Amino acid sequence: MRASDRAYSTLLDEIQSGSLPPGAVLGEVEQAARLGVSRTPLREALSRLAADGLVAQQSPRVTVVTPIDADDIREIFEVRRALEETAARLAAERGNAAAFADLAREFGDADLVGGLDAYYAVIARFDRQLDAAVANDYLTAALRGVRTHLVRVRRLARDNPDRLAASVAEHRLIATAIAARDADLAAHATHVHLHNALTNILESLT
Repeated sequence: MRASDRAYSTLLDEIQSGSLPPGAVLGEVEQAARLGVSRTPLREALSRLAADGLVAQQSPRVTVVTPIDADDIREIFEVRRALEETAARLAAERGNAAAFADLAREFGDADLVGGLDAYYAVIARFDRQLDAAVANDYLTAALRGVRTHLVRVRRLARDNPDRLAASVAEHRLIATAIAARDADLAAHATHVHLHNALTNILESLT
């Protein structure tokens, strides 16, 4: 792995996990030393993070992690809704019905007691299958950009067992609708899921 890729991967994980919170200062000299890379690959990594919207440059040598507030979250979900509802429709038309039927069963068998990691692993498999079904590089690239920010957004929401159980059921319905080639239901179920997810996140901020 190139030094710039390694630096980008490490910083991305730290920003998404909250180890580097909004407003954290990323001094060029300090970060290069901490990550064990020279300044050139660090600058490349920071440029990629800036393109992702995760950092902003305050001065030639100082970069900060960008803040994220309720207005940012609403804007992210506006884009997410447009992309994911379209993706659900296309997946119902083009996707592997058996693969989505399997995912529906996985959501039905989801062990919430096992914690969020197991649940998000199923979500990740669902996202990969959705991307494969859509078969549209432009759409999936846009979705990847939104998902980069969603990791940060999810951390802002307090754990809510009732919401988690509802989210599992919502994903199961989406997967079931795609497997049944019901594009309208897949899109509508996605719309409902995103509405509920946004409402829960915003309520958790207050």
